[in-house]
Amino acid sequence: MLTEQGCKQRRRRLWESLSEDIEWVLIADPRHVHYFANYWINPLSFSTSERGLLLLERDGNATLFEDNFTGKSLNPTKPHVDRIVTESWYDHTHSIINRDHALFIALKSVAEHLKDRFGVIEAEWLPVGAQEVLNLNSQERSASEQHLDLGSLIRHLRRQKHDDELELIRKCMAAGDAGHAKALNIVEAGMSELEVYQHILQAATEEAERPVILYGDFRATNRKTPKAAGLPTNYELRQGDMLILDFSVTMDCYRSDFTNTIAVGGATDEQVMLFKLVEAAMKAGEDTLKAGVAAKDVYAATATPLRESGYADTWTSHAGHGLGLGHPEAPVIVPESTDTLLAGDVVTLEPALYVEGIGGIRIEHNYLITDDGYERLSNHHICLG
Repeated sequence: MLTEQGCKQRRRRLWESLSEDIEWVLIADPRHVHYFANYWINPLSFSTSERGLLLLERDGNATLFEDNFTGKSLNPTKPHVDRIVTESWYDHTHSIINRDHALFIALKSVAEHLKDRFGVIEAEWLPVGAQEVLNLNSQERSASEQHLDLGSLIRHLRRQKHDDELELIRKCMAAGDAGHAKALNIVEAGMSELEVYQHILQAATEEAERPVILYGDFRATNRKTPKAAGLPTNYELRQGDMLILDFSVTMDCYRSDFTNTIAVGGATDEQVMLFKLVEAAMKAGEDTLKAGVAAKDVYAATATPLRESGYADTWTSHAGHGLGLGHPEAPVIVPESTDTLLAGDVVTLEPALYVEGIGGIRIEHNYLITDDGYERLSNHHICLG
């Protein structure tokens, strides 16, 4: 879970990034409400995809707005706020109203309190009419002041992970490691992709000691179809297939994302050759990871061994990306990226080759970027089985 100390630290960083005349902000993106207040709606609940809204004031006060059912689907801990304003949405007696309208009614309760103070709204996800109610003094402000992109600012702040975020990410990594270890032990010809997925989910859940979300690529490639992606199917693995397991384990909105490729029934010499090229690409990319390095330079280093092999044209995706509350998020490691690695970024490296007549191979690790280099967060055994 996110800690009270971590949430307050993130709020302070937000206020330090805003001009002093901004006295309040309204946070609307559910990920950001969680980021600042530990308010996370369990997706395995009847309120999945619902949300609350968070009002932050420069004096430190934090107020959460919710309907009376959404709060029942929180993660096990209470949100880190000063007060919660709950509007009745469903009372088992009357017909229900639009859930967003319930939030809108709750927000109106603070309109009078805010009317003479300048604030900024995160426009995404807002209930219809909320901006008109809360931005009462907008006519006195310039267009640039009215349209500060609060969401983009918060996404930038998210790149510097705090200790409580890293603790959650490490738990996701450990669950992912357990899933990959299980796959290495059980994958064989005759199993379906779906059966492999079920074994991985069980291993990840047992490691996490709680329900988790597992998504990603669980698809077999072969000589004729060297590239495949998506959720598992009932396809039964065959001798010579290359099973790409590129998956994320998600807990409390945070996630891992790393990959191994397993040669079903043992690898051929050609598959081993491709694997070694992809390994060399990952090592070349790792050698550049450090705060201050341009993401496009990390891409170039990762791509060099593949380009020199003559197979580079089979790899057309990114070399990696940022990871945390989103997937992908900045920085993106692509040829024309304008991003620079920052201390506190969590990033992936995922070189790959997809060669007709041989098959497809992708491997991936996750890293915490530091001033001096990196800490590798994923610890699964990368091999062909």
